[in-house]
Amino acid sequence: MTESYFYDQTFERKDNSENELKKGEYENCTFRCLSLSGNDLSECMFIDCRFVDCDLSVAKLQKTALRDVIFNNCKMLGLRFDECHQAGLSFRFENCQLQHSVFYGCKIKKTIFRNSNLQECDFSECDLQNAVFEQCDLSGAVFENTNLIQADFSTAMHYCIDPESNKIKKARFSMYGLAGLLSKYNIVIDDKIV
Repeated sequence: MTESYFYDQTFERKDNSENELKKGEYENCTFRCLSLSGNDLSECMFIDCRFVDCDLSVAKLQKTALRDVIFNNCKMLGLRFDECHQAGLSFRFENCQLQHSVFYGCKIKKTIFRNSNLQECDFSECDLQNAVFEQCDLSGAVFENTNLIQADFSTAMHYCIDPESNKIKKARFSMYGLAGLLSKYNIVIDDKIV
């Protein structure tokens, strides 16, 4: 199979056209309004690319390379980022729906998750050192043996993180989020000041 190389191109939805990407390497490309849900993106390489208003839900990502990729306003339900090519794995998410996605064991330091829905995501065994979870919903997200050193949860919501089974040194949390650090103790936190 001959792989294709695409540089500095824009791929947009065209009426009555298939939204399939050819296997290959995409560098500095933009993808707009594409429905790639369920597509096989395995072994593709995306470098310095941007996905805007795309649906990538349950796309196959086996050995897919994602390097400096920005996802903006994308629907990305149930993605297995743990199956991506891990060397150089780096991305940023803004206004994305990532429910039920798996990041198990990924080394994604300094990743920015902004205004995104991360419900039921699996971050077990991840290296999220210096990551930012800005205005993100983390209901049901799993953090187990995760490196969260200096991560920023100060505006994140609904997380449940066990400080005893994760590295949280110098991580940032808001006063309102402290309940998410104490939930395993099944205590009642009263926020009323006497």
